[in-house]
Amino acid sequence: MRAFIIAGAVAAATAIPAVAQDMPMVEASDQSVSNGVVSASRIVAPANGWLVVHRTDEEMAPGPVVGHAPIREGETSDVAAILTEEVASGDMLMLMVHSEDDGSETGIFEYTLGATEDGPIRQDEELVMTVITAE
Repeated sequence: MRAFIIAGAVAAATAIPAVAQDMPMVEASDQSVSNGVVSASRIVAPANGWLVVHRTDEEMAPGPVVGHAPIREGETSDVAAILTEEVASGDMLMLMVHSEDDGSETGIFEYTLGATEDGPIRQDEELVMTVITAE
């Protein structure tokens, strides 16, 4: 009887992190962008797509795209996006997961602000993103 309870507790303990790992997410921290790159330390994506870097501000609305990088389905570590515009120290950046859907070409980033091509993904109606401040 004890072995069954312990085994059940171990199985329950290991199942919880596995569920959390599969949830779409972006992890990143404030960082220097003086090298023209912004990085996410960890991304979990439901399908192949894009890490997209948007400008943002205190209102937390996604603004113009200033960089992007391809990402693969599942978990990826240390994803670096080359910035296409100058970003100053103190600027807020929104790192967001976008899909590879509805575009005319696979592997070509086609999103423009408000478009459906390669648009943002959502988890429970919320954008999958994090906000950092450039140092």
